[in-house]
Amino acid sequence: MSYPKFVIRKSSNNKYYFNLYATNFKVIATSEMYETKSGCKNGIESVKENASKAGVDEDL
Repeated sequence: MSYPKFVIRKSSNNKYYFNLYATNFKVIATSEMYETKSGCKNGIESVKENASKAGVDEDL
């Protein structure tokens, strides 16, 4: 079984960001740019911790 996956990338301006891939291998989220790889990893941990607490806004 395949699971969603975070992938860390380095941009052309040497900053780090991550993409979150769905089980169908499509990008479903892209982060802000981080100065360091460790900052990027902290961003991933924050999403993992806080996403389960997020509400849903259906204001169309």
